[in-house]
Amino acid sequence: MPRFLDWRLLLIGTFLVGVTMAFSADIQAGDEQATTFHSPSEYAYFTMMMDSLPRGYNGLFEGSGACVQCHGFDTLGIASRDPFGNDINLVDDWRASMMANSAKDPFWRAKVSHEVLLHPQHQSLIETKCTGCHAPLGHFAAFHQGADAYSIAEMTADPMALDGVSCLACHQQSAEGLGDGHSGDLNFVSERIAYGPFISPLSSPMLNATQYEPVYSPHIRDAGVCAGCHTLITETIDLEGNLTGNTFVEQATYHEWLNSQYAADEVSCQSCHMPELSKGQFYLAEGINAPPRDRFYLHTMAGANVSMLKLMRDNADELGISATLLDFQEQIANTTDMLRLRTLDIQLTELDRTPDTAFVAVRLTNKAGHKFPSGYPSRRAFVSVVAVDALGDTIFHSGAMDDTFEVVGHDATYERHYATVRAPNEVQIYEQVLGDVNGNVTTVLTRADVALKDNRIPPRGFRTNHAVYDTTRISGNALTDSDFNRGEAGEGTGSDVVYYHIPTHGNARELSITATVYYQSIPPKWMAEMFGETTPEIEKFRRMFNAADKTPTLVATANATVAGIVSTGHTPTELAATIRWMGDQHIQTTTPVDADMRIYNLAGQLLQRNRVAAGSTIIRLNARQQIVVVQLRAGRQTFSRQVWIP
Repeated sequence: MPRFLDWRLLLIGTFLVGVTMAFSADIQAGDEQATTFHSPSEYAYFTMMMDSLPRGYNGLFEGSGACVQCHGFDTLGIASRDPFGNDINLVDDWRASMMANSAKDPFWRAKVSHEVLLHPQHQSLIETKCTGCHAPLGHFAAFHQGADAYSIAEMTADPMALDGVSCLACHQQSAEGLGDGHSGDLNFVSERIAYGPFISPLSSPMLNATQYEPVYSPHIRDAGVCAGCHTLITETIDLEGNLTGNTFVEQATYHEWLNSQYAADEVSCQSCHMPELSKGQFYLAEGINAPPRDRFYLHTMAGANVSMLKLMRDNADELGISATLLDFQEQIANTTDMLRLRTLDIQLTELDRTPDTAFVAVRLTNKAGHKFPSGYPSRRAFVSVVAVDALGDTIFHSGAMDDTFEVVGHDATYERHYATVRAPNEVQIYEQVLGDVNGNVTTVLTRADVALKDNRIPPRGFRTNHAVYDTTRISGNALTDSDFNRGEAGEGTGSDVVYYHIPTHGNARELSITATVYYQSIPPKWMAEMFGETTPEIEKFRRMFNAADKTPTLVATANATVAGIVSTGHTPTELAATIRWMGDQHIQTTTPVDADMRIYNLAGQLLQRNRVAAGSTIIRLNARQQIVVVQLRAGRQTFSRQVWIP
């Protein structure tokens, strides 16, 4: 086999040198605007012999190997450079992205095998659905040639399919019906055309090199290019393996964008994930000295999946990924920046302080053009709030992590949405939770029938009366949270406020409070159901997952200092107050001055508030069968007493 490969590469290399020499001569003879930066031998060597990206035409698409020869790294440092001289070539930015490696993603492969293992009778349906978006060049070429299914086995044997969401998966999409499709419903032109954003593209070099004609079309900058895969509706299968006829919205990132101010303002997906450079002059193609353009669209396609990028970086050779360590490091840095700089704003505000409780509010505002988190339902974000006193002692922590990076104290099934957090074992987790036909939590996508919870923070402008709300619903307790995506002007704030009542248990010291939002794309809890089964793909991913860096990504953080309580009167003699149990849920307060009365449970939750006048006042308590703390405040003097309510 090695000898055969060496002979094959030698033959291809010899052939390519000849073709390239002819190509170079043809350009010089036929197009006075275009000259070559490289000699024919350099051109052949750097564009073919040093790259493993697939070449060839499969009846509908050309592989990315045809694009790297002009849109890859320019060895002369002329093309694909920013004004500071940094390399920004399209292929190297793309090749380390989740898009490029969608067919090689070991988590996706393991999850598909899990779904098939549970429902083998639906293998063709499951694999055909999944390969439509994860391996479009193989899937749609097969259907173009008359196939009615496309399997994982066919994909793994097809280098073009393993090219993932390759160049022409976007650039060959038709403008017809753009944005109308979902669940892998993509519409490609059968002609060898590559749509681009530049008016009057120079055609002859690309035509000569690839037989593809570059064609200007504004639709390539439209968010609809992303629609066909980034809204996925699956058919529900019951626990006996029967199709129920119901469907479930597994993800609806494109529809979330439609239901946002970003769509109204025509800020497309590409605006964030393929940012435009507009200051400078940019040569677009290696080896072709065409006139420069005044714009360049980066192909980093950074999203939020830092954990999977790290896992694929660490297993690149085994996964057959062509990206280098440097490519991955740049992609990880871009993705981290996307999460930290362009995803979420956080505000932490002190509200009040009593001898037993510190009251703060955390406001989270979504800056993305879709829900946060969005996409595949394993993804979640959680809020960590830590209170540390002046001596450095931690007195409260909601959202702590254990040594497996699982959230401490969360509910064994799923954590409900909170308007107010009052205890360390209550954690605000933003996520979508799937339920099967019996209403039980599941991570098996084909069994998903209902969303038990969806409190992912909506984008700005999101409304429940929008035409696509049926695919972008809020589910669970967030529906009754008065400040979830709501403000004084009504819906569409794109924010949520979480109130924290932090029990201090009489600690009067100054408090330093930190609120941090973390993001996880592959949390341990999501893996448990799949890791309860075994397939070769699951075992391969289990090994990689166990060795991976699973540290959650920090998205946003804020700090506040809550002043300590000055001890000016906490005893009955100083305030000269008394509290007496009267029976039948009534107490009598006696104080020489008007006072504010607050009643808390032992977790620090405010249960009741009354104003009492100087003298004696009888108050009915709303709580039953618990110990409460009754507190009187008059100016800076306070008096507290615990009362048992039978």
